[in-house]
Amino acid sequence: MGNRPREVAALLESVAKQDVPPARVVVVGNGSPLPEFPEFPGEVTTVELAENLGVSGGRNVAWRRLREFGDVDVVVDLDDDGLLVDADVFRRVRDLYAEDPRLGIVSFRIADERGETQRRHVPRLRASDPMRGGEVTTFLGGAHGLSMAMLEQIGGWPDAFFFTHEETDLAWRALDARWKVVYAPELLLQHPRTSPARHAVYHRMTARNRVWLARRHLPLPLVPLYLATWTLLTLARTRSLTGLRAWAGGFLEGLRTSCGRRRPMRWRTVWHMTKLGRPPII
Repeated sequence: MGNRPREVAALLESVAKQDVPPARVVVVGNGSPLPEFPEFPGEVTTVELAENLGVSGGRNVAWRRLREFGDVDVVVDLDDDGLLVDADVFRRVRDLYAEDPRLGIVSFRIADERGETQRRHVPRLRASDPMRGGEVTTFLGGAHGLSMAMLEQIGGWPDAFFFTHEETDLAWRALDARWKVVYAPELLLQHPRTSPARHAVYHRMTARNRVWLARRHLPLPLVPLYLATWTLLTLARTRSLTGLRAWAGGFLEGLRTSCGRRRPMRWRTVWHMTKLGRPPII
């Protein structure tokens, strides 16, 4: 969004130090002009958008631009204030995809400057050990790899979501198409310790997109169970009355507005997610 020029420059520097260089690099200015970037060993494609399309829209622009080149097999998305500490991240990503043709999504581990990983950054319910990897049912938006073949099959990010839960929407579609979603904690992105609630729209978008997610992808019997579970969790966790009001408004918006095309997942996908430790009711 044009407000982190130094962080983006540092991220690009960490990308340049990878022992397997990226085939392409795309930087999207989401409703903002882009600054001049320092020298980079290779071409950096920049795209400046006239308006902020949100997380989902911006990533779709980057994905489609990479698809136009015709020589990209795996897309790696990185937050603009993140940093690749290790030089072998892209090599590890390459090797993971080379070993498993059904690998659709790889979720990196996110840790702050002290090496600590927030609980919300572990993409499974039992989150006490952030170093335990394996197959999961969702992934982290701040740093991940996506199979281009998978994206061609299931489509890209849900543009209308703008921000929050877009990763789960993509992961559920991938799982239903029998692609694997893997959390690989050896792939590290260093990221400042933050709270998602720092964004003014967080509570409303979280509720609205949660409802859209259920309406778009869950078999009908699971929709009320999923929404009831998250309503109870939100009431238990949220301490701000203003936040709860915004959440309630977003929940109603999710019920009243179009969620896009409904394509409920198969029951075999529900069972697969349950075996992975996270049935789609939480």
